[in-house]
Amino acid sequence: MSEETTAVVEEYLEAIYRLQEKSGVARTSELVNLLKVVPGTVTNTVERLEKEGYVTHEPYKGVKLTEKGRKIALQVVRRHRLSERLLTDILHIKWDRVHEFACKLEHGITDEIIKPLEKTLRHPKTCPHGNPIPTKCGGIIEEKSQPLTELNEREQGTIVKITEEKSDLLHYFDTIGLVLGASIEVAEKAPFNGPITMKVGAKSRALSYAIASTIQVKQTK
Repeated sequence: MSEETTAVVEEYLEAIYRLQEKSGVARTSELVNLLKVVPGTVTNTVERLEKEGYVTHEPYKGVKLTEKGRKIALQVVRRHRLSERLLTDILHIKWDRVHEFACKLEHGITDEIIKPLEKTLRHPKTCPHGNPIPTKCGGIIEEKSQPLTELNEREQGTIVKITEEKSDLLHYFDTIGLVLGASIEVAEKAPFNGPITMKVGAKSRALSYAIASTIQVKQTK
């Protein structure tokens, strides 16, 4: 398998892992949007991954990682999130820009580099967005949290994780104070998955239900 092909395989397995973590399955249409490729390319690549034992695919239901595929995906996620830490902690690049840079770095980081990199970074447990960095053995150690959408009116929480790493969204969160460690209080929840209004410091902010669901909090009251 060539280096280029390996990088492509890794990108797909990582993408499937991320989507599977969110909704239990990765749909081909979601892979098209996430990887920014045409549907035919996704179809062909998924077929190849299935033949090689990395995934299972049920038409009209979606794609799931096999144990073999999950093992590789976790290695890629580990390298990706350590790369993000390198970019923020050492190179001081803002958290809303590191995801795209890390997508390129993750394929060039070898096992020989990982150990000294972790030591230099003082063995971080999460990426800059609060998502857990898998252990060398593929374990996931994660702080207990819940989506912001699960808080009721007048309940409070501390932001511990952002599950969506799109640059424009993270930049927006940064500008309104929705960063890791920030305290929030739900002021109002519109019915039928409508907007959620919260207090962030002295200001009120409204988010759509879909966007609010990407914020994980630890309830404090």
